[in-house]
Amino acid sequence: MAESGDAILSRSARRYTLALITTVYVLNFVDRQVLAILLPAIKTEFGVDDWVLGFLAGPAFALFYVTLGIPIAVLADRWNRRNLIAVSLTIWSAMTAVSGASANIVQLALARIGVGVGEAGFSPPAHSMIADMYPPEQRSTAMGVFSLGIALGIMIAFIGGGWVAQNIGWREAFYVVGVPGVVLALVFRLTVKEPQRGHSDGRSDDGRKYSIKEVGRYLLLRKSFIHLAMAAGLASLNGYAVLSFFPSFLERSHGLNLQEIGIYLGLIIGISTGIGFLGGGMVADRIAKSDRRKSLQVISGALLLGWLFVFPLYLSTDPYLVMALFFIPSVLSNSYLATTFAQVQSLVGIRMRSVASALLLFVVNALGLGVGPQVAGFLSDALSVGFADESLRYSLLTIATITGPWTAWHFLMASRHIEGDLARVDKA
Repeated sequence: MAESGDAILSRSARRYTLALITTVYVLNFVDRQVLAILLPAIKTEFGVDDWVLGFLAGPAFALFYVTLGIPIAVLADRWNRRNLIAVSLTIWSAMTAVSGASANIVQLALARIGVGVGEAGFSPPAHSMIADMYPPEQRSTAMGVFSLGIALGIMIAFIGGGWVAQNIGWREAFYVVGVPGVVLALVFRLTVKEPQRGHSDGRSDDGRKYSIKEVGRYLLLRKSFIHLAMAAGLASLNGYAVLSFFPSFLERSHGLNLQEIGIYLGLIIGISTGIGFLGGGMVADRIAKSDRRKSLQVISGALLLGWLFVFPLYLSTDPYLVMALFFIPSVLSNSYLATTFAQVQSLVGIRMRSVASALLLFVVNALGLGVGPQVAGFLSDALSVGFADESLRYSLLTIATITGPWTAWHFLMASRHIEGDLARVDKA
């Protein structure tokens, strides 16, 4: 049964809500990823090793982000999701601004933990709202539009953050990207309506409350979910290693300054990942009309094709060729995201959606944010004995070499089980 105040949204209301949720996601990734372009300046000021930068970019943020995401998702499956997103946006935006006032690396790490606490309350309720606004045959496309927030967020973080850091200072970059989120939180709370649960699937909401244990047990019995989670986690591990250290790699190995890196890399990542997210979602919806297995098989093939580019990418000595080569694998390696989240939303019951999303995000971010930057930093420090300033080149190449085929294999295996698992949803 629908909760008091839940609404069946018109087409225009759905579009507005999706646009505003995507805008919030833009700020989510601006606040998360602006740190990457600022790491060289932070390293210079505080004089820390790469493993410390890896901790700052990964575990310091991920520790509370991944652990709090699950209990907050339980709340999202029981409470007003719009209000939860507004509160979360306020917290992470304020803590981003606080990051700029850090007097030492410990204070900066604590501020990044605060950002992680706030951001933990966004994605699960956002995924759930989108699933309740758009039917299964449109869901991957809607998730692709939502995922554009990542591309735009990274673009703004790199271009804007790089310019501010180069011309004003790294502290001011945190202030500039943090403050607008507090204003957007108020707009979101006052103008967005909570969508009625289950309407897009033609399913009624019986109001049953599921525990984390129940949802976890349900998902563990779905082999497609296990393979989707592992595939997304491995792709995220490589992705966050790249996002965190590729700017530093361009500075050390190719001699570019922060403003150059921010402009070139911001545009390349923003455009390529946007094409990957939206294009991947649209292609998946089109292919899935005849056979949902094929959409996952196509993703597997796309990831393998993108993997072939990592060798000339990291071994080239021309910085502009490196950035040109970076474009194609960036498109292909991001084609999985919208489809993965859409399929998981379709695999579960109405009141399981936020928790299912949080459990998927737990795997994705534990491997991605928690492991990716830290492993890249440790590898770089270990390889610096033999490769000096070229250590990041071989650190990132090693991670990409291992994760590429492994990720593609999991998507191929997920394709073998997806139809059967989707057929069991209404029987659960």
